[in-house]
Amino acid sequence: MENHDSEMTQRIIWVLWPAFIVAGIGTGVFFTAVDPEDIRVFGTALDWSRTALYSVGFLVLWAFAAASSALTVFLQRSPFDVNHHAGPMDHAEARTKREQLGG
Repeated sequence: MENHDSEMTQRIIWVLWPAFIVAGIGTGVFFTAVDPEDIRVFGTALDWSRTALYSVGFLVLWAFAAASSALTVFLQRSPFDVNHHAGPMDHAEARTKREQLGG
């Protein structure tokens, strides 16, 4: 169980850390081109401070980047992780199972 927790923590870090970096860069690029006071939602100007808009923009970009990274981690699972095993399985363990099944 402890190994599963450390692998889960590692996967969460794999998702959130690159997403944080991408969100920081994306926020810088986006707000270099767009003035926060020019942002309209459904045609209505937001009555928020610049700091609030920068923060919300960063969090939205972080969420999108994290979703992308999470999808990548999800799709990297082996078939044995998905079908035959309750927790994550390392590559050596998956290879051994494939060999036992004749694949």
